[in-house]
Amino acid sequence: MSELPTPQDVIDYWIGEASASPDAAGEKHKLWFGKSEETDAEIRDRFGALVETLSDLPSAEDWAARGPRERLAVIIVLDQFRRNLFRDDARAFEQDDLALLLCKDGLALKQDKGLSEVERIFFYLPLEHSEAPEDQERSVSIFTDLLVESREGFRDLIESTLQYAKDHKKVIDQFGRFPHRNKALGRDSTDEEKEWLAEGGGF
Repeated sequence: MSELPTPQDVIDYWIGEASASPDAAGEKHKLWFGKSEETDAEIRDRFGALVETLSDLPSAEDWAARGPRERLAVIIVLDQFRRNLFRDDARAFEQDDLALLLCKDGLALKQDKGLSEVERIFFYLPLEHSEAPEDQERSVSIFTDLLVESREGFRDLIESTLQYAKDHKKVIDQFGRFPHRNKALGRDSTDEEKEWLAEGGGF
């Protein structure tokens, strides 16, 4: 049986040179936010076993306890890789609470402050993915702070990320949940949600 990937393997794959170069961050944008069966298959092949391993609380906390980037790596696995592996499936969101817990614990320890702008985006995304209004408030606030603290070359990226956070908050303010998850989660949509979805609502 082959060894599981390390935290550094996760960071190298997902972040790579994007922390140091706005151009490299731009090149990673498709990986991060696009929809590609090829990317999903690659993540499944390289990290599928790790996704299952880190879905166990003790294993996730073991990684997170090692340091800020190790915590970031497990957040990426739970909050990002699961969405690649389980598109349009309830399992995509199954570990969101654990990712959110790890994010909040890391924030309490101020572990985000030593990370790059790009790394901090993914450290914070569990807040944006939460359906709790208070988490949405914190998401917008924390991305606003990140924009202020960002280096010049990364500000366009952070501005677009902040707008995306505001868009997520707007949906929660309106519906109290993300309607585009309803089908996967077996939730009935209201008439208002159905109209919003029919108009192309979702992320």
